[in-house]
Amino acid sequence: MKILYLDCSMGAAGDMLTAALLELFPDPAAMLEKLNGLGLPDVRFCMEPSVKCGITGTRVSVLVHGTEEEAEMHEHEHEHDHEHDHEHEHDHDHEHDHDHEHDHDHEHEHGDGHGAHPHHGLSDIEHIIGSHLRLPDSVKEDVRSVFASIAEAESRVHGVPVTEIHFHEVGTMDAVADVTAVCYLMHALSPDAVIASPIHVGSGHVECAHGILPVPAPATAYLLTGIPSYGGGIRGELCTPTGAALLKHFVSRYGEMPVMRTSVIGYGMGKKDFRTANCVRAMLGEATDESDTVTELSFNVDDMTAEAIGYAADKLLEGGALDVYTVPAGMKKGRPGTLICVLCRPEDEDKIVRLIFRHTSTIGIRQSSVRRYVLDREIETVNTRWGSVRRKVSTGYGVKREKYEYADLARIADEEGIALSEVLRTLEDPE
Repeated sequence: MKILYLDCSMGAAGDMLTAALLELFPDPAAMLEKLNGLGLPDVRFCMEPSVKCGITGTRVSVLVHGTEEEAEMHEHEHEHDHEHDHEHEHDHDHEHDHDHEHDHDHEHEHGDGHGAHPHHGLSDIEHIIGSHLRLPDSVKEDVRSVFASIAEAESRVHGVPVTEIHFHEVGTMDAVADVTAVCYLMHALSPDAVIASPIHVGSGHVECAHGILPVPAPATAYLLTGIPSYGGGIRGELCTPTGAALLKHFVSRYGEMPVMRTSVIGYGMGKKDFRTANCVRAMLGEATDESDTVTELSFNVDDMTAEAIGYAADKLLEGGALDVYTVPAGMKKGRPGTLICVLCRPEDEDKIVRLIFRHTSTIGIRQSSVRRYVLDREIETVNTRWGSVRRKVSTGYGVKREKYEYADLARIADEEGIALSEVLRTLEDPE
């Protein structure tokens, strides 16, 4: 299994993610030219070496009409409205925070308007995606989805319909470029799983056209809902809305770096310097036959019916539990009861605990972290006399197991009016 691990210990911004992913390719310069050939109007990507705390990486900048918009912004005193620019820089900018923390204020921006920079709505973004970008349809959908999540965040923060949202930092061409670049590079890398560390958002406040706002900025905070994140001693905005939206879209799990054989590492640098290397680190590699950590939540009940326990188990699995199982148990005073055990990912623990209390009668839950060994699993489609049938293939530790999906077997049995065992026997021995 190919795994992409993103170290976001110094936050994330669109340009930082772009630079980190570029370094994972054998020929970053050639890939950069592909980005420049995607059809973004009046946009050109540039990259240069950058050193932070003794580490050499890449910094990516976006030129619009031959000018790096961030610099332009600054002239306008960062009318945060346009903060956009910063976005990309952001990373850097985060740092900017200081000065113009706003950078990201973009969102904050809201308002703006100020005039020097145009504002764009979702319809303008859609026109660019549909009419200009030379991208596979799946990548265009990724770009649309990222901008839709940003629009939703801005809508919630400002209390206006999504259709009335006008992007500032996020709507300018440099931000469109950042989102497009990351979506395209993710498509080119095609990892089986994207995992990220908890996200460092920075601390302090950012100043925007409408006042001083806390870090993380409101739209960023909304986008990071449900995602592990933390502040710290570094003053500034380390995670931008665009960075948060990209992580939200692509990352499937947050936590420690998994056991993997790393093949290549990329460093995407921000613009400013801190006492900590200002970068996003991307690590690409293969999962190994090792164990991982899951959370086990267990509790006893003696006042729930079998139907109620079954319903609760269904709700827990729908909510993200990895497994739910029950064991008959003897309770106090000789009463018969049930031990219910729930396995979940560590990052889902709080959500699963809430679901347990909502759907069961327990008043206490035991928690422990356990190691588990699992085989790599994938679903393949097999062409049969009855059409396509899905089959789960599990491999690892020197073994390989195959099992047809029950739902497909049951469908065929019902359609053909034959026994389930006959369907399975025919699939396993078609002759």
